Amino acid sequence: MTEQTKQPSYLQALLPLTLLVIMLASSVYLFGEDSSYGPNQIALLIAAAIATAVGFQNGYSWKTIEEGITNGISVALGAILIILMVGSLIGTWLLAGIVPTMIYYGLELLSPSWFYAASCLICAIVAISIGSSWTTAATIGVALIGVATGMELSVEITAGAVVSGAYFGDKMSPLSDTTNLAPAVSGTDLFSHIRYMTWTAIPAFLISLLLFTLLGLSAGSSANLQSLEQMQFELQALFNITPLVLLPLVALFVLAVMKKPALPTIFIGAILGGVWALIFQQDIIASIMTPERSAGILAQLEVVWIALAEGISVEASSDDLTSLVSGGGMAGMTNTVWLIISAMTFGAVMETTGLLQKLIQGILKMVKSTGSLIFSTICTGFGTNVLTADQYMAIVLPGRMFRKAYQEYDLDPRVLSRSLESSGTVTSALIPWNTCGAYMFSVLGVYPLAYAPFAFFLLLVPTLAIIYGYTNFKILRLSDQKTA
Repeated sequence: MTEQTKQPSYLQALLPLTLLVIMLASSVYLFGEDSSYGPNQIALLIAAAIATAVGFQNGYSWKTIEEGITNGISVALGAILIILMVGSLIGTWLLAGIVPTMIYYGLELLSPSWFYAASCLICAIVAISIGSSWTTAATIGVALIGVATGMELSVEITAGAVVSGAYFGDKMSPLSDTTNLAPAVSGTDLFSHIRYMTWTAIPAFLISLLLFTLLGLSAGSSANLQSLEQMQFELQALFNITPLVLLPLVALFVLAVMKKPALPTIFIGAILGGVWALIFQQDIIASIMTPERSAGILAQLEVVWIALAEGISVEASSDDLTSLVSGGGMAGMTNTVWLIISAMTFGAVMETTGLLQKLIQGILKMVKSTGSLIFSTICTGFGTNVLTADQYMAIVLPGRMFRKAYQEYDLDPRVLSRSLESSGTVTSALIPWNTCGAYMFSVLGVYPLAYAPFAFFLLLVPTLAIIYGYTNFKILRLSDQKTA
């Protein structure tokens, strides 16, 4: 028997979204940076329940809504598997000293004469290696703010450089959860998404480095860089730092260039990390071994196994360094998976009950070209960041809203995934009440609106994406057989 459903009103479509905004704002107010560790998920599921109730009122059955939820979550299953595997890769790459080695050589780039540009570049290297803008800002970023203060340089410009570098690395890293989520929502694959993003991310990053260089030319200083030199010394004391440690990174890069599927590529990288740990990092493995087990290959394999599953915990001389070289494991990704499933559930219910289509009708009336479609997507992503205070929702919700429109405009899914990252990911740190902006303020001590004028990368990426849209530069069509 066919269901007798009716079109929702604008009031009905706005009700779940409005209540979600209120709940997410309350979550950020009550729990701060911890709001993404449970409270936001509950808010999303409650909002999904409200959207379900509206669907019932309009004649939709629970069976139809449940099927929509199942289909909606299935869209993200590939990304969820990759995110879990990324957790394993981070665990073994920390254990193998791959991430610490990248950080060590990144700190070699720091020079007082080029402090702002070097800060941006160092944070980019660290963020690419660990896939997290938050961890980068909370560790290297905090150290750089301290150095800037000692050198009597602008902490606002330094914070802008830190955030710019951290978000460039986050966007371009296959280890990043948002970089995995955007292509999953859009219907493309991870490495194709990253390659296509280079057309906006690389120019934006190079322009940012140029601007930071110009700002720093007159700000040279002979200030003491002892704190960062001390970090290098401690990394060298904990890990065997050698360029040979970076070979698994080279292997991962080669497989990505060869366009191999993301999941097996990252799995191979994780296993190589475990092997490299056994070869190069015997001391750190010995320090992690459980006292109950005698030394031997089985005890060492146990450490690698735990790194894959739960990550590693290394005792360093400072909390910052401990945070930087500890973590990873599949278990560390479960909260992100929970948040993605909750967001996809809300988006799926909104879509299945016609509420999402009602919301997008007014926006699409203004769309007359590819450029205006991309512009509308980026504005919607930024608006979602403002209203929901959550970058995951700023990726999922516009992704669900605009996916069909991009198909109708003969646009490749990579155009949508890049547009989502150009808005949902990078603009989140510019908004003080967004979880990302609040977090950056809490660790860097610089208000988002104060560093926003100097967060050049975060401003340039959406600008370039919009310009490309209106000029049809590097805009892929479904009918076009060329690759980016």
